[in-house]
Amino acid sequence: MDALKNSEQNARCIVKYRQQYYDISNFMHKHPGGLNTLKGLNQADMTSRFMKAPPHSDAAMYLMREYKVDYDRENSANERRAEKLDENRVELLAQQTPAQSEDSNNNQLDESMEHLVDWSKAMLPQISKITKHYDEWVHKPVDRPLRLFGPWYLEMCTKTPWWVVPMFWIPTIITCGWDEVQANSHNMKEITTIISHLLFGVIFWTLLEYSLHRWVFHVKLTSNSRPWLCTFHFLIHGLHHKVPFDSMRLVFPPLPGVILAVIIYTPISFILQNHHPRLILSGALLGYLIYDMIHYYLHYGNPAAGHHLYHMKRYHYQHHFAHQDLGYGISSPIWDFVFKTRIHLRKLRYQLRWS
Repeated sequence: MDALKNSEQNARCIVKYRQQYYDISNFMHKHPGGLNTLKGLNQADMTSRFMKAPPHSDAAMYLMREYKVDYDRENSANERRAEKLDENRVELLAQQTPAQSEDSNNNQLDESMEHLVDWSKAMLPQISKITKHYDEWVHKPVDRPLRLFGPWYLEMCTKTPWWVVPMFWIPTIITCGWDEVQANSHNMKEITTIISHLLFGVIFWTLLEYSLHRWVFHVKLTSNSRPWLCTFHFLIHGLHHKVPFDSMRLVFPPLPGVILAVIIYTPISFILQNHHPRLILSGALLGYLIYDMIHYYLHYGNPAAGHHLYHMKRYHYQHHFAHQDLGYGISSPIWDFVFKTRIHLRKLRYQLRWS
């Protein structure tokens, strides 16, 4: 069967890079550099264009291996020496890695680090066994299904569709602040007080967002870190860097969100008990809701050039694939400016599109 014809019929995009072939069909709309920069590459050799493009990070090059496919040339010796992909016949395999011997973890042996774990089994129990290599491994992204827990009922709790977040938190936000609004909205001064406390809560969240992301989610790990710390890190944030395109793990599940909110609110309500703490809580939860929706959109949305979210999408992708120790702001880079962790984006001569 002519594999190239099959690829055309299935709207697949096969490209060639340095004598290797890659099926980037499912990656194109995820490409940090935009879908339009891959235009015209189907069944073409992209080596020259790739080399002329701005340098790709080590993380990006590692991710590229996920899309490698095996091939079998059926043309003559002259055609084998030709550079054009349309002179070759590509045989797509079921697996998206080169045919190689397999190790005991059901991973095909290559130069990657994925032989350290078994992707067919629950990942969380395995993290304690790779502590020595964990920090390096977790920052090498892949694009494949990840099972966190063995039992289905635990695994189900780790996956959250984006719409669950507003459906849960909007009524919660209204409930938290409604009594305060009713009791303190009789004149303009009281209304101003309500608005100012809500805004304070939103601003407080932006600082909390930055602080959690930088000092908790990106806690410094070494080859000597405790196994429990590596496991905890993978559970709360490491998995997002390992599988950044997992659409069901881009927003925070409501249950741990409630637990975190209670932990943070309890001391604040005691300290600010005479300063409308529930209004501040409502504002902080509103800030969180905006943050989580922005985070999902940065991964799967197509913001227009010139829009704040266009800048933040580029900014966040740089955090994922190039500068993982910078760019901790997601809804806004304001605290990156304050704490000098800002990522400087280069100016582009063209606009990026993701759909």
